[in-house]
Amino acid sequence: MQNKITKVTELKNPQFIKPIALEYRQNGVDKKWEAVISHDSVAILLYHVDFKSFIVVKQLRAPVLNATKSDGMMYELCAGIVDKEMSKAQIAQEEVLEECGYDVPLQNIQKITSFYTSVGISGAEQTLYYAQIDESMKVTEGGGLEEEEIEVITIPLEQAKKFMFDTSYKKTPGMMMAFYWFFDNKIV
Repeated sequence: MQNKITKVTELKNPQFIKPIALEYRQNGVDKKWEAVISHDSVAILLYHVDFKSFIVVKQLRAPVLNATKSDGMMYELCAGIVDKEMSKAQIAQEEVLEECGYDVPLQNIQKITSFYTSVGISGAEQTLYYAQIDESMKVTEGGGLEEEEIEVITIPLEQAKKFMFDTSYKKTPGMMMAFYWFFDNKIV
């Protein structure tokens, strides 16, 4: 079954974002900008030591489907929004379990860095983490919450660099940055 956008309407009472108009002064000149307030997020680069592979997720992203009109399936790091009273590392741990099915001890989740995403519209901060996993940590098949349709994908290390630059795979820049970080810092 092909995915497609069936209707686009103006959002009246958004749940996860808040459209705003910014008025500001830059170098003595008054300016305006349209923006969106959105949640910060976490993303986790998972390296599976048994499979010598990255574990990522594939899921439909409706805005990408709307932009491409043909395919909104994205390859991404396991990730989630910061919308709970928990540390970002704890949210990362919870997302790995929900989306990928691995129960990673909190002390095994290493912060890599933080950076800003969608800087022209929201400027939300994403914190990037790294964790090594193995099959002893697998407790479910993953797939996300009930309303999510997430496929867990294995990318063998020897194919990861080619994958990064193969434009037939829609992917996020955070994933590419995380792969670069791994090749610079963790190559096994």
